[in-house]
Amino acid sequence: MSTRMPASPADTAVVRRLKIHVLRYNPQDPASKPHLELFEVDEAPSMTLFVALNDIRDRQDPSLQFDFVCRAGICGSCAMLINGRPGLACRTLTSVLGERITLAPLPFFELIGDLSVNTGKWMRGMSERLEAWIHSSSEMDLRRLEERMEPELAEQIYELERCIECGCCLAACGTARMRQEFVGAVGLNKIARLRLDPRDQRTDADYYELIGDDDGVFGCMSLLGCQDVCPKDLDLQTQIAYMRRKMLRAAVFSGR
Repeated sequence: MSTRMPASPADTAVVRRLKIHVLRYNPQDPASKPHLELFEVDEAPSMTLFVALNDIRDRQDPSLQFDFVCRAGICGSCAMLINGRPGLACRTLTSVLGERITLAPLPFFELIGDLSVNTGKWMRGMSERLEAWIHSSSEMDLRRLEERMEPELAEQIYELERCIECGCCLAACGTARMRQEFVGAVGLNKIARLRLDPRDQRTDADYYELIGDDDGVFGCMSLLGCQDVCPKDLDLQTQIAYMRRKMLRAAVFSGR
């Protein structure tokens, strides 16, 4: 009489062979040409694209370039085009994708190589351009930095601060494709946060000088691409619409 235990569903599950097409290109190498390269990986339970890419780099091609830091959807470093849609590799399960997967770097940003882009350079430039920090000048204002804030207001500010600057919103933005200087949803989100903060001295007229043009709040075509792909599910279009109304009001009162 056999004492062998019956196979569990996990034992009988068919392991998929993923075919991952990666857009390869090294702009620093004159001999390099953009091309798709195929890698095959055996899918593991709960595998993410981050795990699959590390498997490729460890076992097949150590020269493959892609970025990661936190592996938990917090740093935004591993943003890329996943079957044409911006997303985070560390938060994307291969089980929700087909056996054929195509990966490419985010558009709009400077390409470092393969799937790696320099989002940090653009984000820093945008923050400096918008002066995205609290503006306080007098000693009284400096003391206000430590004043108690109402929990409801603090929660509103915190909600906007959840942006991880991954660049997905810009990669999905039609305006950003046409206007390289467009600050995008990520920049407008920063201004919306500063407007809520009672410690910032600037007025709507001051903010109008920063974003009251087609490279700012009036450039948005309201296509909802940014909100559709935001990995933190921020209500970006509501914030942009709110900022647009405030900037129009500031323009009217200033006589522009």
